[in-house]
Amino acid sequence: MTTPVYIIDGARTPFLKARNAPGPFAASDLATAAGSALLMRQPFAPDQLDEVILGCASPSPDEVNIGRVVALRMGCGVKVPGWTVMRNCASGMQALDSAIANLQTGRSQLVLAGGVDALSRAPLLFSDAMVRWLSGWYAAKKFGQKLAHMRHFRLGHLAPVIGIMKGLTDPVVGQLMGQTAENLAWRFGITRDDMDAFAVESHRRVAAAQDAGHFAEIVPLIDRDGTLYTADDGLRRDASTSGLAKLKPFFDKHYGRVTAGNSSQITDGATWLLLASEAAVVRHGLTPLGRIADSQWAGLAPEQMGLGPVHAATPILQRHGLGLHDVDLWEINEAFAAQVIACRRAWQDTGYCREQLGLDGALGALDVARLNVDGGAVALGHPVGASGARIVLHLLHSLRRTGGRRGVAAICIGGGQGGAMLVEAL
Repeated sequence: MTTPVYIIDGARTPFLKARNAPGPFAASDLATAAGSALLMRQPFAPDQLDEVILGCASPSPDEVNIGRVVALRMGCGVKVPGWTVMRNCASGMQALDSAIANLQTGRSQLVLAGGVDALSRAPLLFSDAMVRWLSGWYAAKKFGQKLAHMRHFRLGHLAPVIGIMKGLTDPVVGQLMGQTAENLAWRFGITRDDMDAFAVESHRRVAAAQDAGHFAEIVPLIDRDGTLYTADDGLRRDASTSGLAKLKPFFDKHYGRVTAGNSSQITDGATWLLLASEAAVVRHGLTPLGRIADSQWAGLAPEQMGLGPVHAATPILQRHGLGLHDVDLWEINEAFAAQVIACRRAWQDTGYCREQLGLDGALGALDVARLNVDGGAVALGHPVGASGARIVLHLLHSLRRTGGRRGVAAICIGGGQGGAMLVEAL
């Protein structure tokens, strides 16, 4: 990057697993709570921010520009612009990248950027048939017309359309995200045992990280009933391969291997990072956690979307003359166990690296000891808009804790894209 972009601080809410009902917090509640806690500990007033950028994949109809709504609720004042970005699973990372662009050009000096989603509150929709029937009903003006129109009503019209299922289905190839993970499992020979073992390890690492206090970026939540939420609640400390083996495939019920147990969880959560230019660091006397050294977006076939991290991270490595082992820590969002395993195998596959990445040969094996050291979305959950920001924030905390210098955060994106960021601890 032509000018340095510093990460000053960050915070996130606990990630709360959806439990077949609307969760206790709306998306704006989550983002406001985390952002307010973060801003309260800064040496400047919230109205000194140049802008607030929030990624959200599924904003509610009354909070379409949720970035502005939250900026006002956090007390940033009417003069601080707030706006919303959407890049599916990487919406939070896109917010960071949008902030980077404005910091690089000098348009902004101090930016609050992050992501949020309350997926438990994804709407239930009317079917097209029901909408057409209602349209005819409201068009009928006389009692006789309405009575005649009633004859066209069918109970089946009341069957709801699950909004989150539509949102997680690629409209170009007609496949659910889990089906794209099945594609990768078939392509790279990933077995059910491979996936379940990965999932168990994710839960084990999250449990160990919670016990060791490695999630210091979390700020607690309190709902209207006074219930306190202090930690991610999707963790299964009793997760085992034998237990996961009992689950049936969800996306391909006859031949599939991807289950709810080796997939990321439907979750609510928010994450923020405070980004600053060098001038803002000096002006406010800030102490950076680290800096963002590079970022990259990539496109690939939608039905292979899980390999997005490979396509986005590889150009960063090439630009900086790095190999996989020159990076101290990696965070690859765990949309599906199969997807992260497939990324590792793609880098080891000579044919894939030559044909798809334009390399001379295989890049090598990514050391699992450097990857998602505190677990990932299989155990933590994946609030779509927030995950891209979460992995950047936690990566930086992990680097500082372990004494590492350089890390890469990467994420796959529904629709066939990938995003990656190179960060350096300071």
